Amino acid sequence: MKQIYIYGASGHGLVVADIAYACGYEEVIFVDDGNNDFPCFADIALNTHIPIALGVGNNKIRKKLCEKAETEGFRLATLMHPSSIVSLSAIIGKGSVVMPLAVVNANARIGDGAILNSGCIIEHECDIGDFVHISPNAALAGNVSVGELTHIGIGSSVIQGISIGLNSIIGAGSVVIKDIGDFKKAYGNPCKEIGDIIE
Repeated sequence: MKQIYIYGASGHGLVVADIAYACGYEEVIFVDDGNNDFPCFADIALNTHIPIALGVGNNKIRKKLCEKAETEGFRLATLMHPSSIVSLSAIIGKGSVVMPLAVVNANARIGDGAILNSGCIIEHECDIGDFVHISPNAALAGNVSVGELTHIGIGSSVIQGISIGLNSIIGAGSVVIKDIGDFKKAYGNPCKEIGDIIE
């Protein structure tokens, strides 16, 4: 039986599980370190022959879980829903998830542990960093770069050639027409930086 662990039993984990089934996995086993009935990571630590997918939407937590799983010798599963359209020249990093109806076009590069959520569009030659979350129906035109740990909100649009820094948040429905720096909160039409993200 083709098995997979989903690390994180939240709502996002449920969606990742659906994608795993659509990709041909026959048994999904949720793993969660919270106070619940699911096995915790310590319970599965010796079963490194079973791949593990990341089922947490929070970028920073997802990065920590990824590092933990890799340190223990797990192989990170990269999942792409069969309804997604991914160019043969695109690169999808380990542990990333491409959700239903997402589009990834020619020569795009997606980092490790990224989420390309339902119906998003990543156009040609975009460079998406590690542990980025591109929300549903967001559209990135060609040659956009997005730094590690950044979240692009639902329904946002980014024109061609824009650079968005690391660890930033673009609010829902924003229209990004100029570069956004590192550790910035930004939203609106046109999108404007409105504050800093303090670590």
